[in-house]
Amino acid sequence: MSTLWLFIAQLATLIGVLVALYRPLGDYMAATYTSTRDLRGERGIYRLIGVNSRSEQSWPAYLRSVLAFSAAGILAVYALQRVQEVLPYSLGLPPAGEHLAFNTAISFVTNTNWQSYSPEVTLGYAVQLGGLAVQNFLSAGVGIAVAVALIRGFAYRSRGTIGNFWVDLTRGTLRILLPLSVLAAVVLMVGGVIQNFNGFQDVATITGGTAVVPGGPVASQEAIKLLGTNGGGFFNANSAHPFENPTPWTSIFEVVLMLAIPFSLPRTFGRIVGDNRQGYAVVAAMATLFIVSLSLMTLAELTGAGTAPQLAGGAMEGKETRFWILGSTLFATASTTTSTGAVNSMHDSFTSLGGGVALVNMMLGEVAPGGVGAGIYGILVVAIIGVFIAGLMVGRTPEYLGKKIGAREMKLASLYILTTPTLVLVSTALSFAIPAVHDDVVATSILNPGVHGFTEVLYAFTSAANNNGSAFAGLTANTPWFDTALGVAMMLGRFLPIVFVLALAGSLAAQDKVPATAGTLPTHRPQFFGLVIGVVVLVSALTYFPVLALGPLAEGLQ
Repeated sequence: MSTLWLFIAQLATLIGVLVALYRPLGDYMAATYTSTRDLRGERGIYRLIGVNSRSEQSWPAYLRSVLAFSAAGILAVYALQRVQEVLPYSLGLPPAGEHLAFNTAISFVTNTNWQSYSPEVTLGYAVQLGGLAVQNFLSAGVGIAVAVALIRGFAYRSRGTIGNFWVDLTRGTLRILLPLSVLAAVVLMVGGVIQNFNGFQDVATITGGTAVVPGGPVASQEAIKLLGTNGGGFFNANSAHPFENPTPWTSIFEVVLMLAIPFSLPRTFGRIVGDNRQGYAVVAAMATLFIVSLSLMTLAELTGAGTAPQLAGGAMEGKETRFWILGSTLFATASTTTSTGAVNSMHDSFTSLGGGVALVNMMLGEVAPGGVGAGIYGILVVAIIGVFIAGLMVGRTPEYLGKKIGAREMKLASLYILTTPTLVLVSTALSFAIPAVHDDVVATSILNPGVHGFTEVLYAFTSAANNNGSAFAGLTANTPWFDTALGVAMMLGRFLPIVFVLALAGSLAAQDKVPATAGTLPTHRPQFFGLVIGVVVLVSALTYFPVLALGPLAEGLQ
């Protein structure tokens, strides 16, 4: 079978699975957040934390709950790392350093899962399970909760509330993420992913020597790592490690886990606002961007210039032979178009243009389909900008789903769009503009000086600010500057957009719906999702093209 047909067969299989999941999973999530019934275990949680599940919150109260809960999570994960040596199952490992613990705590609470360390030799099972795995569930639950709050903004009429954060978080975690993760973990164990508490074991090698092999409860963490678009690996090699991702079919399954919830949330959106066609338009835009990205990255890797890539049938450096190029580019595209950041190949070893596509995927705002929750609220903000532009074209007040898009809504949408590029570009510039920082970055962190080294730094801050977590492996990031600067970028990149999204949700919920007129732009037709794609690409191209020209484009033209 030719490479083209293999590519088509792989893509068709993925699309078929996601299409099969779209309606049942999307409907289930809509029912979860619109149900008036609390489960027994949920009622116990509400009594414990003193929450009335029947009361709703204004957007400032919802925001305060998100920030307070996340701040508590950061402190808890930081503390667990700092006292690791006295915890059970610490495996004799020392506590993490102050800068690293700060960076890691923010990383996992913000759903970024950036790792400036080798997990298997840095963190014991108590921190992995009690800190990191717990935050894999909770950070994903926060993302879905914020997305549902924005969707309610479109669905509600003349309301001063947008839901209850504590109820949304509890339901998302217990009804969606936890049961799906249990099922996924069982499938992964069947596929060969390990699940044990064996610690470090000496094993005989085929050459007659010995090697130390770490074990651990991997399958349970792997499931939520992917399903919640978290991405932090149990091992340093992440999903390239055979204990995390043993076979080609487990790799495809892990891709499905990354995409299942983000690609089904548009159905949830359509159900809650009462028009499934709106969900189809959103998911069509997401799918188009995903397929184009996958095609470009695969083409770049298959046609890698040079004698070695040509003899190998493509650019195989940094890729596992069991996944080959097609399995590697599919995983990389899914990981960078969502906020997962997991890898089954080394992005730093991709061709300059292939690695550039991964970089652009994040720069687009990760809306194709984006992270759990973050993808749908990101593309809805883009849709608001799209209908505003369309309204200007025809000279009418723009409306989306019966809600007028005025000055307040556009200011919030604009601030949302500007936040991440500002963080990326300013942080990258400071890394080279401050003399002392520049010297440390060049001497300590950058393995490949020149254009590629610049791209490594740009990739790191793009990944952090977009809460992705993947990295170009040639960058040494466990330094005081990068631990601190990336931590700040992750925190601001997560919570500033949430502030604007929740303020936007409150503004929309307070409005009554206006009837559609002859001048209202239909938002369920192909021209609308084409407009959304155009806004995504245009905004990113204008913002990032100059810095891309200094990095991957310059390297690709050398």
